[in-house]
Amino acid sequence: MSKPVMCKTVRQYSKSPVSPEDMEKLKEIAKDYQKVKNYVYVRYGGIGSLSKIYPGYTVQNELTACGLRSDLEMPSVYFYLAVFDALRDIKAQWSRTKSKVLELVGKNETLSPEEKHYLRFVLKVNNAFMAVLNETEIRLPQEIQKTYDQLSGQVDSGYLHRYLRRQVRKYHEKQYTFAADGFSLSERAYRYGDHGIYISIKEKRKRVFIPLTDSNQYKRQLYIKLYPDQEKLEVRVPVNMTVKRHEDYVNSVGTAMGFYTMLTTDQGHEYGKELGKYQEEYADWMRVQTGSYRQNRADNPGRKKYAAQKRRYQSKLHSYINHELNRFLKEEKPEIVYIAKLPKPCGGGPSPRINHSISMWQRGYIRKRLQLKCSQQSVEVAEVFGKGISNVCSSCGGTGVKRAGRFQCPVCGYESGEKVNTARNVKLRGIRDSIV
Repeated sequence: MSKPVMCKTVRQYSKSPVSPEDMEKLKEIAKDYQKVKNYVYVRYGGIGSLSKIYPGYTVQNELTACGLRSDLEMPSVYFYLAVFDALRDIKAQWSRTKSKVLELVGKNETLSPEEKHYLRFVLKVNNAFMAVLNETEIRLPQEIQKTYDQLSGQVDSGYLHRYLRRQVRKYHEKQYTFAADGFSLSERAYRYGDHGIYISIKEKRKRVFIPLTDSNQYKRQLYIKLYPDQEKLEVRVPVNMTVKRHEDYVNSVGTAMGFYTMLTTDQGHEYGKELGKYQEEYADWMRVQTGSYRQNRADNPGRKKYAAQKRRYQSKLHSYINHELNRFLKEEKPEIVYIAKLPKPCGGGPSPRINHSISMWQRGYIRKRLQLKCSQQSVEVAEVFGKGISNVCSSCGGTGVKRAGRFQCPVCGYESGEKVNTARNVKLRGIRDSIV
């Protein structure tokens, strides 16, 4: 039996500053990569090209014949990757458009259940969706055609088709990119050696050599991210890793997330006690820098030192978060982790300093990293409904009072830390299947 795997991105970095000559050669590839993607976006991002983008070889053949690659004098190892990158983005945009229309269909109270069912069917079946948008006859495989005929006989299909086209025109966006700071490359476009990587350029049989900070070597499609201002580049490598399974990970853990303490469990264990200190330090620095920049904007102050210091603060904060999440998994040994789905934090408090700090809260990053680390360890993460969860007594279900970080229930007398009570409620709602 094959072990489950997941994909993660490994990063490699240039060891020494990239020379201006080599950076210009790489930037030239990135600019051509951008031009090809924008050409594909413009030509194939609309309704008329829906039938061509799946699976995409029609687009590839048309672009080969049109002469764009020869005009740009772009190596094929970059040209076709740019084409398929753009097609992937177009497909993702169509998926977002369909999701948006599905959401609107579900909320539309003027549509009958039969009309909603018909629209969902059309959105799900690609051939039907393309035919409706292009105003052509819907022809489907025999069994699906039979289902379609049955559904269309119950509704005014013409009216629904016009409704669908209006929504698609309103919400579908044609893409365009202004970024010319990176490109993908296949195995034929590079080779590792001499503690670095040799990258093909537009000159025939020529490559630039970039020393790397590590000597790892990979054989797969890479992505090169350029940082011309910093005279460096980053190599992003997708790597398949085996998902770990732990026989002793058997616990169900309810958690409460906080600004000052990152995670508190239903047992009262705390992880990331210094998070608030790190976040306030970062937020205070950002507040001072923002004020200073506004005062001196007329003198055109540089932002290079600011950007470097900002990266250091973020790196320090993220390293601490990841360390504490690793410790959480190692010590709690969870089979399932329950977390609350809460609204976005907002300001409006008495102190502008506190409001600014809350806006810098890294909770989105924490949730993303928690979900990633749990998936790597075969731990399930379940979101529960968070409405009113901190005001309910986890012992009797009554409404309690919160003061100075403590929770007290006037009904049964239960008292604990505010976050401990919340974490217990999260676990209880998860066990009772109140899962989002």
